[in-house]
Amino acid sequence: MALKALMLRKKLNDAKKALAALRAKDADFDTREAELEKSIEEAQTDEERSAVDEAIEGFEAEKADHAAQKDDLERQIEELEKDLAAEEAAQATDPAGDPAPEENEEREVRPVMNIRNKIFARMDVQTRNAMFERDDVKGWLDAIRTCMKEKRALTNVGLTIPEVFLGVLRENIENYSKLYKHVTVRQISGTGRMVVMGGIAEAIWTECCANLNEMTLGFNDVEVDCYKVGGYFKLCNATIEDSNLDLASEVLTAIGQGIGYALDKAILYGKNSGTANKMPEGIVTRLAQSSEPGDYPATARTWVNISTSNILTIGSNVTGASLFQTILLDSGVISDKYSKDGIVWAMNKTTKNYLTAQAMSVNANGAIVSGFENTMPVIGGQVEVLDFIPNYVIVAGHYDDYLLAERAGEKFAQSEHVFFLQDQTAFKGTARYDGKPVIAEAFAAIGVNGVTPAANAVTFAADNANTPDAVVLNKSAATITKTGSVQLKATVLAAGVPVDAVVTWESSNTAKATVTSNGKVEGNAVITAAAGSAVAICNLTVTS
Repeated sequence: MALKALMLRKKLNDAKKALAALRAKDADFDTREAELEKSIEEAQTDEERSAVDEAIEGFEAEKADHAAQKDDLERQIEELEKDLAAEEAAQATDPAGDPAPEENEEREVRPVMNIRNKIFARMDVQTRNAMFERDDVKGWLDAIRTCMKEKRALTNVGLTIPEVFLGVLRENIENYSKLYKHVTVRQISGTGRMVVMGGIAEAIWTECCANLNEMTLGFNDVEVDCYKVGGYFKLCNATIEDSNLDLASEVLTAIGQGIGYALDKAILYGKNSGTANKMPEGIVTRLAQSSEPGDYPATARTWVNISTSNILTIGSNVTGASLFQTILLDSGVISDKYSKDGIVWAMNKTTKNYLTAQAMSVNANGAIVSGFENTMPVIGGQVEVLDFIPNYVIVAGHYDDYLLAERAGEKFAQSEHVFFLQDQTAFKGTARYDGKPVIAEAFAAIGVNGVTPAANAVTFAADNANTPDAVVLNKSAATITKTGSVQLKATVLAAGVPVDAVVTWESSNTAKATVTSNGKVEGNAVITAAAGSAVAICNLTVTS
């Protein structure tokens, strides 16, 4: 059953990608149509008019075929989504199989409210109602509702989202992440390795009856870790008066929005280096590396410095058609050797408007048109607009060469604190990912209007909840004999809450006193325990 659902999801993702590729060509048809309109006005002789008629006939046929392909894919996607929802619901059902609840008037009315609930809009009534009649789903929603109704939180209780909801949650994340659908997503548990194909071996020509040569295939490991992304949010207590559909939509939408936005930022600019950066490695981050990181796995692909070849700047004096010609030439550094998909162009709205203006012209009817919409002219490839990308920076490449490792077990839980005065309750949502550009040369960062792309141009929300701001020792002073010792214990706090952190121990006078990495002290000195910028000291005195 699980394999069938996996195959359905694979077919669904492939169909969505194919539809996105077709939609990306819509702008090309508009441009060609405008060109044909101009040709109609310019045709003077019978021969020219005949050529235009032939071109129009071919264009109309091609355009009709294009529209038919889109319609067919849209129908396929609709059917696949229904089949997948039914399959996932069947997997989550008790094998013994309780009889389905009878439809009643209350249940028949709920789909009307569902018009504004985009998450569940594509589910059929029977599947949707069966989902919310499940004991685990009702228990999950009732726990949320009880917490809000009594204006309290369920202390130290973590509620796992029912399995039947996980497909909905992942789909919601995909809706809010613009890059999730382009990258390669793989399911993995914990820290692990994935094997990826290295260089493609070239076959060897020889005589028809001669012996075959052995082809060597290079395989490399990609190491992925486990990092958590999430946070808490506040939900209005008035939501308890709404239906289960409204409540679930509110909760899952908030989780999807937060995780989706964080995913996109990490895929492009994630800083996966050092103990303070617990996130995937971003594309621009990898491109900007000028030397091999110290923790780069020995079994991974050979590290190559592409900080100059794949980070490019186009001067502000390059405009109009020359600008797009330069982008075309610069994109030649992007390798498509390992990719099945086309190039995706990520930029913010300011950059997109700039390129749109550079591609403007006046058509035969005197209307101002632009050859740049959601597809890069001539080169092709879908444009994704992300507001956190700096102005005039384009992160382009074959995004299926970026590996996103997705873990199971998304968690949803009540917080320890309830906002009584605001009539709100705090909830938290988390998910776990890691990722990195497996084929770094499949990407490029291109700056236009004289801007040079930089890896440190984007900042992430501060992890204040885990940044040490205080260290407390079990002793602020101690007295020992010359041959004695004392064991110090450090508690690291962040916003008053104990957190896991690396503690560095130091003695002010190692000739008189030493301290081990676990805080055991022998001798006479001032002992310092530090975690980040937070420090604590213990004055140690040695008696005779």
